[in-house]
Amino acid sequence: MTEFVTGEAVALELRPARLPSRALAVLLDLVVALTVYVVLILALAAATASLDEAAQAAIAVASFLLLLVGVPIAVETLSHGRSLGKLAFGLRVVRDDGGPIRFRHALVRGAMGVVEILMTMGVVACIASFVSARGRRLGDVFAGTLVVRERIPVARTGFVAPPPPQVAALFTGLDLSGVPDQLWLGVRQYLGRMGQLDRQISWSMAGRLADEVAARTGAPVPPGMPPAMYLAGVLQERQTRDAHRAFGGGAGAPHAPQPHTNAPHGAPQPGRPDAPAPQGRPSQPRPAHQPPAPQANPMPPAPAAPPAPTAAPADRPASEGRPASGTGFAPPA
Repeated sequence: MTEFVTGEAVALELRPARLPSRALAVLLDLVVALTVYVVLILALAAATASLDEAAQAAIAVASFLLLLVGVPIAVETLSHGRSLGKLAFGLRVVRDDGGPIRFRHALVRGAMGVVEILMTMGVVACIASFVSARGRRLGDVFAGTLVVRERIPVARTGFVAPPPPQVAALFTGLDLSGVPDQLWLGVRQYLGRMGQLDRQISWSMAGRLADEVAARTGAPVPPGMPPAMYLAGVLQERQTRDAHRAFGGGAGAPHAPQPHTNAPHGAPQPGRPDAPAPQGRPSQPRPAHQPPAPQANPMPPAPAAPPAPTAAPADRPASEGRPASGTGFAPPA
């Protein structure tokens, strides 16, 4: 990792590209450029077959300069230092102060590349990269540029083991409301990567974070406890409270709490028939037995169908065979 200082006095940490990755990127660029150059030369040879040899040589030289010198310069200028090979391998050309390159930087690099890469088959460029502390070739030295790596592997965050139960119990009633989220993130990242740090650097970082957490919570580090264990205990308490806040209601649906009263045994309980009426409403006595209320308009039973009348004998008067008025009953003959 190399530190650069920009014009605004900002220190940048960049990782210079080494010779193997740079060589592979240049090789990919040359393969593509030579392929296009050969195809173009064959097409021009067929198109300029009627011209003399001097014209054909001039066209060949112009094509060489255009494809192997002019095109790389234009590509690096327009892409701010990323050619096809550098883009494939995660490399980029920047200035010494970390800024993007311009046309003059790409022009110097391209002109020197013809000498140290194309004419000497890359021998001069390899020697210069071996000698340079930052892996720069002659074109980088004269142009004031540097090839850096853009894709840097990120180390995975390690697992934060929970502290012992006796340590976690010390921070049960701790006030954590004054600790900002940025400080929690710093503690979490430190605990996940403290195994990758130097022992002295890890101890100093743990002490600084522990002092800041103690100033926010008002609970100093217990005597004899390492700062890293103190941070692990506080972080465990924070995670436990977050889990209770998120899942404290249980897995099932919440149920309504039952009212709890301190009434003596035998006293009327709310919700029972003999419970006293609430205040503000007059209490009405409930009768022991209440007869059912009579119906307002009782429906009379349907009358039975009268039997079919029999024919009266001829010698008896017709009035004898008639039923009594209003009774619906016919006397026997």
